[in-house]
Amino acid sequence: MPALPILLALGLAAGAAEPRTLRLDFVHSGSASEEHFALDGLVLEGAWPGPAERRIDDTNLGKYFFEVVELRSNRVVYSRGFASVYGEWETTGEAKQVARAFHESLRFPQPPGPAQVVVKKRGARNEFREVWSLVVNPADPAIDRAGPPRGVKLWPVMQNGEPRDKVDVLLMGDGYTVAQTEKWHADAHRLMELLFAVSPFKQRRADFNVWAVDVASDASGIARPSDGVQRRSALRATYDAFGSERYVLSFDNKAWREAASAAPYEFVEIVANDRKYGGGGIHNLYATVAADNAFTPYLFVHEFGHHFAGLADEYYTSAVAYASDALRLEPWEPNATADPQAAKWADLAAPGMPLPTPWEKGAFEAAQAEIQARRRAIRAEKRPEAEMETLFREERERTTPLLASGPHAGKVGAFEGALYQAKGYYRPQTDCIMFTRDEVGFCAVCRRAIERVIDLYAAK
Repeated sequence: MPALPILLALGLAAGAAEPRTLRLDFVHSGSASEEHFALDGLVLEGAWPGPAERRIDDTNLGKYFFEVVELRSNRVVYSRGFASVYGEWETTGEAKQVARAFHESLRFPQPPGPAQVVVKKRGARNEFREVWSLVVNPADPAIDRAGPPRGVKLWPVMQNGEPRDKVDVLLMGDGYTVAQTEKWHADAHRLMELLFAVSPFKQRRADFNVWAVDVASDASGIARPSDGVQRRSALRATYDAFGSERYVLSFDNKAWREAASAAPYEFVEIVANDRKYGGGGIHNLYATVAADNAFTPYLFVHEFGHHFAGLADEYYTSAVAYASDALRLEPWEPNATADPQAAKWADLAAPGMPLPTPWEKGAFEAAQAEIQARRRAIRAEKRPEAEMETLFREERERTTPLLASGPHAGKVGAFEGALYQAKGYYRPQTDCIMFTRDEVGFCAVCRRAIERVIDLYAAK
């Protein structure tokens, strides 16, 4: 179905009661020692999809936080926490050597008059400090009002109500040619069902709308630089982000934002038409996933957890692109802590639970040392993807029963090993989809964090 009739049916055309969406595009640049922001432009999108009564973010999630302050009343009319590509890049080794720039966007309900957008960054004690401020005027004639690009087709994958009453998720396919449109539609439906097969999304399915846009690429698949594969896909998703062969990101923010502007959305999943194991997730930006890997069900849900609820990676035995935090600062993510008493989720721990909580850590790490060595060899020798999938199945057969053993398995405690570090950080349960590829779903702490975000967007 073409985009316009859908928008009209939803009451999202010009003149609807809902305010429009204003997108602030900017350039975020710097290095490990400095940080800069510069305006790129303002874009007027469709009707604002969120609930009118819950525009202030009280989740305390995100490395960054922004507020929209109405100048007439000096009142905060909108706020959201978020993370960014720049925020991840500045923790890499490259940031200590060179400066880089990244295109980013903030979206918020169009204010009735001039407003100040204030961007804050989280400090070492989890306090937010202002790093950029800009006054925007919705009457500015320079605002781009041209609308989404032609050729982008919007369609509903699952529609349960008006966008303002639901959590609106947008699926975007990258690396699908026109001839592969049918495959893209099938992949979109399949991935949606994967998400809503896992708690708490399963129980809250009626609180969601899922949309998709058709954006054709010239060739099948996305770029895999370490494999010598180059692609100019429509959304420019690529493997090897920050030097990690499995990390998939799009560095062309404007390309995917323009295509996404055809849809009402709050959360975005970029689906790569590829088989190689890979994905990524950045809080309140987007998540990515390879469509055709044997472990796509895990990848999709795990990476969406990062994006949707700001969940941390709980694993610590595989290589990552980021430098370790030697100071052991308390993370803002809800499912990791530097506190061995786990005050962050102590209310979910059973009475008498020892904190920190003993688990089969030594046996797990011994098994992982072998698995990770074999994993590195498969990639170094560029062996078929089927061999990596076989290794992951073997890993799951070994780790699932191991992590399910012991007196504290399946209970909330403080289990050492999280956030890419073996010591000093703790996770809530022995196993979780944020820790392993085991088919265990989200732990209790992660489920609570997800429910809280759903409640921020869905009608009550």
